[in-house]
Amino acid sequence: MIPAEPFDRQVSKKAFKINRDPALYGSFAEIGAGQEVARQFFTVGGAAGTVAKTMSAYDMTFSDSIYGYSGRYVSEARLNSMLEHEFELLIERLDAKVGSERTFFAFADTVAARSFRRHDESHGWMGIRFQSRPRQPTNDIILHVRMLDPHNLEQQEALGIVGVNLIHGAFYLRDNPEAFLRSLLDDLEPGRIEIDMIRFSGPDFVEIDNRIMALQLVALGLTDAALFRADGEVVSPADAFYKKPLLVERGSFRPVTLVTNDMLDCARSMFLREETVKNEEPEILMEITMKNLLSSGELDLRDFLNRVDMLRTIGRTVLISKYGEYYRLVNYLTRYTDRMIGLPLGIPALVEIFEEQYYRDLEGGILEGLGRLFKKGVKLYVYPFIGQSGELVTADNFLTPDNLGHLYNHLITNGFIEAIEGYQQDYLKIRSSEVLAKIRAGDSQWEKSVSPEVASIIRDRRLFGFSETPTAETAGVA
Repeated sequence: MIPAEPFDRQVSKKAFKINRDPALYGSFAEIGAGQEVARQFFTVGGAAGTVAKTMSAYDMTFSDSIYGYSGRYVSEARLNSMLEHEFELLIERLDAKVGSERTFFAFADTVAARSFRRHDESHGWMGIRFQSRPRQPTNDIILHVRMLDPHNLEQQEALGIVGVNLIHGAFYLRDNPEAFLRSLLDDLEPGRIEIDMIRFSGPDFVEIDNRIMALQLVALGLTDAALFRADGEVVSPADAFYKKPLLVERGSFRPVTLVTNDMLDCARSMFLREETVKNEEPEILMEITMKNLLSSGELDLRDFLNRVDMLRTIGRTVLISKYGEYYRLVNYLTRYTDRMIGLPLGIPALVEIFEEQYYRDLEGGILEGLGRLFKKGVKLYVYPFIGQSGELVTADNFLTPDNLGHLYNHLITNGFIEAIEGYQQDYLKIRSSEVLAKIRAGDSQWEKSVSPEVASIIRDRRLFGFSETPTAETAGVA
């Protein structure tokens, strides 16, 4: 006889609850880290009422014969083919017999865990396709995970826990998305698993905005960054950045000015001439950090989405991160690519990079910070700036504090920093802070500093405190 609930861990209680639910019945297909998710259900007892089938096709030939050929076996495409195949088999073999009383699900994962042969990035895709009621249309929840434990057995255990949390959340927390996200790491200590992409689809999730869910992952500490394609799709950095050169411009983009676009366009032209890039089209990103707002508690996820949409209107992919310092951003990007990384930036950002106070948390101070920033293949493209006295400041005449002058000259001489060329001189007088003030004051002159697409979305959504153009009477009173 199975005891009522003899478990201390949440994951065991969740697995046991699912096993005791007479409606739930499904299959498990796991590739790359044992069959840890299915094992959780067998361990707690009563799995015969839940598990229709478990399988693990490790050999690529077997895997291809079941799920079809895949160029990358640890990929979202492979996961989707696994879910589709396994769920179709459930319906084909069991629907006529028990379909009227059972709620079917197919769980799958495909991962690259640490082994004696591989010690690089350990990551994988995991998902569930499920019915919320018998013979109803299906829903999908798909996520990408990074396994951070140093040993294979620990990674397998963590993966098994996340899998149970995912299945439990799909059936019992799907109406409370934030609680669902928080539950994914139940029973896992910080630093073991990172979830950097999640996507909900199906009739039960029509009200869920996957972009908000992606931002919630960052806000809740489940990951350090979220990536949005120009078409609005939430994607995994592991797929988007894989073996690609990257060109990344960071900023607050309140709003996106003509300077923003000119800086990126000029840097792109120079980037394509680099020996290690040679006209290969890079992945171009606009990055916005949440760091200051996360620490202040003033986070407005809709504000971030509005800025994502504004950047999408000009065809930009957007990365939302919680990194403050440039070297932390670079460290994140180099998880996914070993290709060249270009960073377009303005003189004010360059000043910040050479502020020693920003490296106080590093034992080696600014030397360590710059060493991390200028990893092999990282280069800064510096946009000029008109100073307070009207002088033109460029990367070539930029002045650092006296004690850092030789270090800066070393970086310039060896090509780690280069002045942007071919820029539009008329744009140098544009200041985003002044444009923002005009937007709020109802001064229509702000529209001359942004593209027509950006101006349109600011007006339509009334972004950044947008005010209508003041009447002549109002202007006269002012």
